[in-house]
Amino acid sequence: MMHLGRNTIGEGVRLLEPVTLGFPSRDYLGADDFPGVTLGRNATLRPGTIIYCEVEIGDDFQTGHNVLIREQTRIGDRVAIGTNAICEGRSVIGSDVSIQSMAFIPTNTVIGDRVFLGPHVVLTNDRYPPTGIGGLAGPVIEDGAAIGANATVLPGVRIGADALVAAGAIVTKDVPPGMLAIGAPAQIRAKPVPEVRS
Repeated sequence: MMHLGRNTIGEGVRLLEPVTLGFPSRDYLGADDFPGVTLGRNATLRPGTIIYCEVEIGDDFQTGHNVLIREQTRIGDRVAIGTNAICEGRSVIGSDVSIQSMAFIPTNTVIGDRVFLGPHVVLTNDRYPPTGIGGLAGPVIEDGAAIGANATVLPGVRIGADALVAAGAIVTKDVPPGMLAIGAPAQIRAKPVPEVRS
């Protein structure tokens, strides 16, 4: 394992080499002493995981292979991040969150509790790339929301609590709580009612 910075690792953590903890952000390049990673109990980090400095992660965290988590990210308990997923940093991820393989989370994103991001979900934060006009504003994904595979969510969009974004949707505007966003560009509809089987 490559240890950089001052890392705090909880009990029962499994690090499956190679893993890098505390990789320096631009602010700490060349520094000998800087804040590293705080990692809770019972984590499993699979080979290729790189976690930058000033990241705080709760208990029962796990990664797939080749996961990248950039600086100043806060992650709750019981979070799983799949293979080749990227979190660009300065973001907040709640507890009981499942982020599937190849998902992309940009800087300044907020993800609540019990959120599901399917494979290849792309969240964005730059409305006018590459100019950065208006600043970088990632989406806000509220508690219990689910986003299907290959969906794209535009900068600053809010996905309401318990809302559902269909696979392949392109979400250009806020999705109210408990509603469904489907299509490209996404249209807002009522969520389907689950069938009750006797």
